[in-house]
Amino acid sequence: MTTRDEGPRAAPRPTRRMDARSLRGLAHPLRMRILELLTLDGPDTATGLSRRLGENTGTVSWHLRQLAAHDFIEEEAGRGTRRERWWRAVAVSRQLNTTDFRDDPDARGPLSVYVHELVQQHFHQVVGYLAEDWGPEWRDAGAIAQWHDLRLTPDQLAALNKEVEDVVDRHRAAARDAAAEQTSAAPGASAAQPVIVQLQSFPRTPRADRSARSDAAAHPDRADRTDDAGRTGR
Repeated sequence: MTTRDEGPRAAPRPTRRMDARSLRGLAHPLRMRILELLTLDGPDTATGLSRRLGENTGTVSWHLRQLAAHDFIEEEAGRGTRRERWWRAVAVSRQLNTTDFRDDPDARGPLSVYVHELVQQHFHQVVGYLAEDWGPEWRDAGAIAQWHDLRLTPDQLAALNKEVEDVVDRHRAAARDAAAEQTSAAPGASAAQPVIVQLQSFPRTPRADRSARSDAAAHPDRADRTDDAGRTGR
């Protein structure tokens, strides 16, 4: 499984593949929440972040230093004072491939924390969107969809993910070009807003296969069955 974390950006930026050291430096619930806020909402101070997170300023400051030590964030030069430092997310795209840590027992704990917290972040972003009062044009444009009638090989699944990524990159480039040209919106048109695109794609063990595995010892002559697939969307 591969995870990607790409926040808002005005121009293309390099991709950094996370290693065991950077994984251990990031795999903490509060640290990941701090990085999320700095990535989505821009620079902030320990005081500002502690207020938003409901945490002690000293605790937030310590985690900020840990994130900086692992090159996830950096101090914003020319802003703030010696007593009040401003921090920003480093402008890189982070990629993590879980197979890189398959044979590293010391990475299993941090990897579990990281993946769990990442899924929780995605969940809370969706919940936040649903709870907010958006106009009908944004409600109609947003989507929460699921397709579960596909049967793919690993290569086909990887190809699907790559195609979706290419589509997102194409729209990102178009938006960046429009901003560079300072194109004015048509009268009455909705202004552009930050948009989050989430994709979760993974194989599923069919119910019949799960049952067959658990019953194999007791019923060695039982044939495997497959259940029907369908599609849901919203």
